[in-house]
Amino acid sequence: EVIDLRLLRPLDDETIMASVAKTHRVLIVDEGWRSGSIAAEISSRIMEQAFYELDAPVERLCSAEVPLPYAKHMEDAAIPQVDSIAAVVRRMVQHG
Repeated sequence: EVIDLRLLRPLDDETIMASVAKTHRVLIVDEGWRSGSIAAEISSRIMEQAFYELDAPVERLCSAEVPLPYAKHMEDAAIPQVDSIAAVVRRMVQHG
């Protein structure tokens, strides 16, 4: 299940928690940095509101902790890409 949050304020906790209850696993993909990110906030809310629904720890895939480069090939290396997302999902399923 994929949730594309269109608004970050207010954050749609109801939809997020319903998805956790349905899937029992979470991967948060965020183009922001891992530190102090919306991914961290969403993860925190899931841990507070739906911890016992989880079968595994919340996973976060975020941009590298570097200034965002302007060159396209370097930008692609810094932010999550389809291949890196798929790799994390496969790992989550295999270890589940």
